[in-house]
Amino acid sequence: QLKCLEQQSESRLQLLQDLQEFFRRKAEIEVEYSRSLDKLAERFAAKIRSSKEHQQFRKDQHLLSPVNCWYLVLNQTRRESKDHATLNDIYTNNIIVRLTQISEDVIRLFKKSKEIGQQMHEELLKVTSELYTVMKTYHMYHAESISAESKLKDAEKQEEKQFSKSGDISVNLLRHDDRPQRRSSVRKIEKMKEKRQAKYSENKLKCTKARNDYLLNLAATNAAVAKYYIHDVSDLIDCSDLGFHNSLARTFRTFLSAEYNLETSRHEGLDIIENAVDNLDARSDKHKVMDMYNQIFCPPTKFEFQPHMGDEVCQVSAQQPVQTELLMRYHQLQSRLSTLRIENEEVRKTLDATMQTLQDMLTVEDFDVSDAFHHSRSTESVKSVASETYMSKFNIAKRRANQQETEVFYFTKFKKYLNGSNLITKLQAKHDLLKQTLGEGEKAECGTSRPPSLPPKPQKMRKPRPRSQYNHKLFNGDMETFIQDSGQPIPLVVESCIRFINLYGLQQQGIFRVPGSQSEVNDIKNAFERGEDPLVENQNEHDINSVAGVLKLYFRGLENPLFPKERFLDLICSIKIESVVERVHHIQQIIVTLSRTVIIVMRYLFAFLNHLSQYSDENMMDPYNL
Repeated sequence: QLKCLEQQSESRLQLLQDLQEFFRRKAEIEVEYSRSLDKLAERFAAKIRSSKEHQQFRKDQHLLSPVNCWYLVLNQTRRESKDHATLNDIYTNNIIVRLTQISEDVIRLFKKSKEIGQQMHEELLKVTSELYTVMKTYHMYHAESISAESKLKDAEKQEEKQFSKSGDISVNLLRHDDRPQRRSSVRKIEKMKEKRQAKYSENKLKCTKARNDYLLNLAATNAAVAKYYIHDVSDLIDCSDLGFHNSLARTFRTFLSAEYNLETSRHEGLDIIENAVDNLDARSDKHKVMDMYNQIFCPPTKFEFQPHMGDEVCQVSAQQPVQTELLMRYHQLQSRLSTLRIENEEVRKTLDATMQTLQDMLTVEDFDVSDAFHHSRSTESVKSVASETYMSKFNIAKRRANQQETEVFYFTKFKKYLNGSNLITKLQAKHDLLKQTLGEGEKAECGTSRPPSLPPKPQKMRKPRPRSQYNHKLFNGDMETFIQDSGQPIPLVVESCIRFINLYGLQQQGIFRVPGSQSEVNDIKNAFERGEDPLVENQNEHDINSVAGVLKLYFRGLENPLFPKERFLDLICSIKIESVVERVHHIQQIIVTLSRTVIIVMRYLFAFLNHLSQYSDENMMDPYNL
């Protein structure tokens, strides 16, 4: 048994050693990855800092939206570098230290358990030795009792034999002189019988006592052995296991917390980048560039009439004999403009249709690569599926060829449209000046045409998240739609989780910071998806941290966040306001623009968080932490 316990301890030590080696190597990989990311970010950041565009745009703090995305990608790379360096520190100075302590605990507890086990074995050996001694004593007295009983029976047989002889020769004894000798023989036999009877009684008493002692010791020994195998061995194993599983669970939970927080930090950074990607705007960037280089893009001053050699006339002369010629020229221009406008309008319509086709090609949603992350046992099946997807080489080449062909057609039409509009502009200027000069009525209503501006930036449609099994979308859905469809002013998951935490978790240390059991979080989530309430008041067996995890999971997965992404930059700007009163007013102006359903949920949530922060002395979660 002690050998088995020793083998178990050795296997645990080997497991802990493998875990330490694994996390040590993983920490080295993380720190190498962190350094590589930092070098990568610094390389391109230095390149950007040396560029003139960076100096110019940084000076006025107006970055073009693509440049802003590029900066955010570099910042995200630096952020991931720091996070992976933090992960290395956690692995090295937390998890490996915990595993080392657990190894020391396993060795120490096994030694103490082995000492106790050896002591218990000595006690059992002592008890069995005593039982063996008592058994031998019983056997000895029992043998002596049997021997005394046999001798007593022999004496009784001799006495019976002597009495039978006495009856047969009683008459002869009266005639002879040897009667005194016969009587002496009978007395000897009776005396021997009495001695043997006393010896038998004595031996029988000793045998009875020895048997009682043997039976008592036998019962005690059996009880001691049974207790050892039924209770003591189990308790001994518990002693050697003392705290092993709990300590190992805390170590793995530290690992999970680090990984989950790494993913949370990564998602936060990616959300910022996604917001910047959503705000990519060609029109806004065009205005920024033109404002930045306003001297270059600003229209020049008009050319002034330069008289020659003292000529003081600076207007078109409509007097005879040129008046008739100007009038004829005016009508020719009017007819020519009418024809050109019709032709240019047809070109513009073709140009708009071509632009729409290009926009459709450029905004196709080919960015979803989730299929590439579906784990499959067969790598061949993954390759075969990938080859048939939208991003296969054949499809890419075909789409690129179509796009380039459409671009060539677009630029041909655009060039033709520009030439036509420029000609119309010049002829229109001549037409207007002649009209003014000839003194005809009102100005022509026809204005100068301009090339069509770019269509408004198409809004990218997010890929819908998986629908809930609930009748209405709950997790990963739209909260406002759910509230309107279900008639619940506060979604059941929010109300139930907050009620449960108010009842049982206000003093829970690290609430909303310590992660719960992922399996329990999924179970509670699935129950809410089915329309059930797993957190009714008479069921408090759920872990507080798991319930808090469900509440975080709900808000984190909303299709439209509680604080809308389009107001994100406005809220961030409010942080820069130094005056508290102005800052509060600014935030209030932002919040009041939200829908009433969102504000109701927001007030309900923050009233609860405010109440929870009042127990910060117990739960260690002040308003800043929350």
